[in-house]
Amino acid sequence: MTPREMLLQAGLRATPIREGVLVLLLREGRPLSHADLTARSEEIPKCDKVTLYRTLESLTEHGLVHKAQGIDAQWRYCASDPELPGCPGNHPHFLCLSCGAMVCLLGQPLPRIEVPKGVTVLGKQLIVYGICDTCTRTKGKENA
Repeated sequence: MTPREMLLQAGLRATPIREGVLVLLLREGRPLSHADLTARSEEIPKCDKVTLYRTLESLTEHGLVHKAQGIDAQWRYCASDPELPGCPGNHPHFLCLSCGAMVCLLGQPLPRIEVPKGVTVLGKQLIVYGICDTCTRTKGKENA
């Protein structure tokens, strides 16, 4: 399904900004922060920070994007591709504390957790954090 079709099926207008954000998130296949998306502005039609935040929230509300917040308190957004297992967002993520990169750990469902009676769960996420392989190798070269 194309990003345009995904937007229309979700009941959203297929604006250039929405399409651009979805195309970029689908292609990257990993969660990107607002800053990551802003840095790739040549791939998304010109918009201000507020418009980008609103676009991301709208896509999240309509189930096209899910978001995960790392221990660095920064939200990252990932496309909810219905053809990927575990989406939308029902999988853990890895966050590198050195470079800030986050990746989806697909094929690994979130653990089952019993919640207190009467509680309404609005979402769930699991962030595994550490140092990614690239940063580990770079740090090793610096120390050599």
